[in-house]
Amino acid sequence: MTQKTIGLFIGSLRKEANSRKIAKNLIKMTPEGYSFKVIEIGQLELYNQDFDDHNQVPDSYTAFRKEVSELDGLIFITPEYNRSMPAVLKNALDVASRPFGKNVWNNKPGAVISSSTGAIGGFGANHHLRQSLTFLNIPTMQQPEIYLGQLKPDVFDENGYFNNEKTTSFIQNFVDAYVKWFEQLTK
Repeated sequence: MTQKTIGLFIGSLRKEANSRKIAKNLIKMTPEGYSFKVIEIGQLELYNQDFDDHNQVPDSYTAFRKEVSELDGLIFITPEYNRSMPAVLKNALDVASRPFGKNVWNNKPGAVISSSTGAIGGFGANHHLRQSLTFLNIPTMQQPEIYLGQLKPDVFDENGYFNNEKTTSFIQNFVDAYVKWFEQLTK
């Protein structure tokens, strides 16, 4: 079996972001035959079509587009900002979907994890993100849906790993479901 690389896209720039800690936990759960790796998005200039139209594409766009094009699958891990996805994540989607006709996200199996310190677990961010993924032709796993609510600092240990078996098992079930779905989709 050829190693499959799944990009993890973190919708927060904070060093200690819950989304980054969730990604760290996913990496620990990476199954055999797969590589889960964080794809950084904070270095991307705000998308401006003039860059593409006038052949002045920033190096960050070129490198990011190449990195996304080489991925086999995608997992988006996002907090909720004002009932939507963070601007940095939307910008990354825009950068790699342009110029028109050169969408490097196209047909890569995706999944979404949203989180919030509030009770609804980033429901608004999750669904706004899914709207964009549909337009970008990213088939997105429907079940299990992951809305991590009430995500307080004590959910993680001092190393950033989940400190309880219930949360760990919940996320492991997500990883297992994603891999099974990914393999069915890419047969």
